[in-house]
Amino acid sequence: MSVTSEATTTWNGSLAEGSGEIALESSNQGPFAVNWKARSEGSTSVTTPEELLGAAHASCFSMALAHALGENGTPPESIETTASVTFLPGTGISGSHLNVRASVPDISADDFARIAEEAKAGCPVSAALAGIDITLEATLA
Repeated sequence: MSVTSEATTTWNGSLAEGSGEIALESSNQGPFAVNWKARSEGSTSVTTPEELLGAAHASCFSMALAHALGENGTPPESIETTASVTFLPGTGISGSHLNVRASVPDISADDFARIAEEAKAGCPVSAALAGIDITLEATLA
């Protein structure tokens, strides 16, 4: 069974002076403010497409890693993943860096690193981002 998720953005005004709101329709979350200034200069109070993409990548990778570790017979106690998505105005999104720290009993550092790389490659969001550089830093807690 396929699942379709939806989000809606309402934008008012020009790119530079305008702003918008993002509603996550499928989960009924939001609204979240969005604007060009936050996207091009950064912000601690307004989201960006890259932050939302980072949330998608971090959660997808965490799920893929949990699954892969379980298949290995070493299910995780916890996984914390941060995805840092880089945007350069005029160029676009250039990369996503996954930084994961996990507590996984009875696994060697080498096996964990291998499984994390496999999860990175198998994560559907990673596949959707195939046009950018995706890097991974994986450590055991």
